[in-house]
Amino acid sequence: MKVIPSMLILLVGVMLAVAVTGMPEFGDPNAPANTHVVPYYKEHCLEETGVTEIVTAIVVSYRGYDTFGEVTVIFTAGTGVIALLGRK
Repeated sequence: MKVIPSMLILLVGVMLAVAVTGMPEFGDPNAPANTHVVPYYKEHCLEETGVTEIVTAIVVSYRGYDTFGEVTVIFTAGTGVIALLGRK
């Protein structure tokens, strides 16, 4: 029965290798993120969020739920560390 996990690991590894070959090069100015996402944020940032600083608008307004989730995970981890280290 140890053959099945090994085959699964191999299959996932091959899928990841194939997926990586389809990614754009690092820093490619013609990557989809640079040709579609960035121009949208530049054009609509002020009117949709009311925030003049584009980085703040993206982190807080466009990615607000994602940022809230990250902060929640960090807070939970920090609380767990304090609880473990605070024991006597």
